[in-house]
Amino acid sequence: MKHKSDKSSIHKTLLERQEEAKSIRKIVIRIVLITGIALALIAVTGIIYIQNALSPVDSADKKEVKVSIPLGSSVTGIAAELKDEGLIKDARVFKYYVKFKNETGFQAGDYLMSRSMTMDDMIELLKTGKMSEDVAIQLTVPEGHKLTQIAAIIENNSEFSKEEVLKKVQDPEFIASMKEKFPDTVSKEVDSKSVKYKLEGYLFPATYPFKDPNTSLDAILEKMIGETDKRVKPLLPQIKEKKWTVHTFLTMSSLIEEEATGQVDRQKISSVFVNRINQDMPLQTDPTVLYALGEHKDRVTYDDLKVSSPYNTYKNKGLPPGPISNSGTMSMEAALQPDNTDYLYFLASPEGKVYYSRTLKEHNQLKEKYITGPREES
Repeated sequence: MKHKSDKSSIHKTLLERQEEAKSIRKIVIRIVLITGIALALIAVTGIIYIQNALSPVDSADKKEVKVSIPLGSSVTGIAAELKDEGLIKDARVFKYYVKFKNETGFQAGDYLMSRSMTMDDMIELLKTGKMSEDVAIQLTVPEGHKLTQIAAIIENNSEFSKEEVLKKVQDPEFIASMKEKFPDTVSKEVDSKSVKYKLEGYLFPATYPFKDPNTSLDAILEKMIGETDKRVKPLLPQIKEKKWTVHTFLTMSSLIEEEATGQVDRQKISSVFVNRINQDMPLQTDPTVLYALGEHKDRVTYDDLKVSSPYNTYKNKGLPPGPISNSGTMSMEAALQPDNTDYLYFLASPEGKVYYSRTLKEHNQLKEKYITGPREES
């Protein structure tokens, strides 16, 4: 009798557990369904919100609003300015939309926009640099441009000739006035006899709008040098920590700028230059040779490497006498914050990808693979 009673008890317990399991399953299913519905509602609400935020503030309002975008503005700063002017609905959505589309190259200046514009319209306008109608002179200087190229830009957008610009940046009186106005940035190092163009590297790449059609050449150049001074001042503690002068800093930045085409890792290129200097190796960077030659070439020849110039880093160790171009913020930051590597060589493939190596043997193997191709045996 006891055996049957035990069986009955066990059976009862199993039934109770099965009922509990069913109840738990029902609860879990309900929780999953409720969670799924909640997530779906959140997703739908989010999509609706984003779509609404991306649409014009008022498609019927064509009234133009003047928007001023300062030099060096970040996407966050631009988004905040557009929101403050009532031209977009959500600054965060604008910022993430720009990042999602991988949009870059926004230019400073005064723009005319309206609440009827879409975000795409605004992004395109900010990229093209089409200023408001009251801007008389607009100069857009790309990163990495040399002084001769900047002189040509000024010639094409003002009444001043390229020759006038190049003469002005070599003028002792003008240079003395820049030293006085920007003592933290412009020093006597620009006067070195071995420096090719005294103010090379001191004209910050950006877009410069001038409302006065009679703006003087001195004022144009001073604005560009002043912008460099503005970028340099916050970096002075780091520059001094490296025991560099501003001239040295701008020189290193310019080498990185010239080698770092596109969005390559400037910190790694910077590390290669630092490692070679620390090991008393010549930098052997082709852009310095081209700067010495005063011409642009797709490929440097062995004869080019023989050019007699203090800028030729194949013949001379260390940095050249001065900058070889005018660098942007990213190259400046890379000069001060190189990656910690043991690379001594790098090369760029025709597709623009950069390959790094620690030994000359590795470098030559990469060069054969990506640049010259395998040698034919005789």
